Amino acid sequence: MRKVVFDIESQNTFTEVGSNNPADLSISVVVIHDSETNTYTPFKEDELHKLWPILEKTDLLIGYNSDHFDIPLLNKYYQGDLTKIRSLDILKEIKNTYGRRMKLDQVAEGTLGLKKSGHGLDAITWWNNGEMDKIIKYCTDDVKLTKDLYDFARENNYLKFKEGGTVLQINLDTSEWEKIDDTGFTKSLF
Repeated sequence: MRKVVFDIESQNTFTEVGSNNPADLSISVVVIHDSETNTYTPFKEDELHKLWPILEKTDLLIGYNSDHFDIPLLNKYYQGDLTKIRSLDILKEIKNTYGRRMKLDQVAEGTLGLKKSGHGLDAITWWNNGEMDKIIKYCTDDVKLTKDLYDFARENNYLKFKEGGTVLQINLDTSEWEKIDDTGFTKSLF
């Protein structure tokens, strides 16, 4: 099974575009981890054409808040429909199980003892300052956290989150996360 863990940083904020629709934003970078090559690769906005062949051969897209934010934003750049690729949004799994949303930072700290290396608004400041290397590093760090959380959850069937000084556990059923569709159907993204 080919899995792609991914994250996106944008060039602008919802306030700047006057909308809450992710598709109204512009991408500065997409970073992926491809299970087939075990590599982390950044794709700038003008390099997205290099990303499409990878996604078209992907069995599972994995992200954090990806169904709500990343996929709709990335889909506006793609000529097909990325929602046809099976996706696993860790935040959605948490919300469906625990009943509320929480930040990646809370879950990474509670589960892995790690914190994010920055904030999404930092990435927009770096974009405005032309500091693409900082955006790529930050986005790559978020992909690494997301991949590590996914791997931990698959192995342990739970994640933890930190709230105040307390660490709480979220039990997850991961048994269907990597279920392969063996219907013989050839997927098409168009």
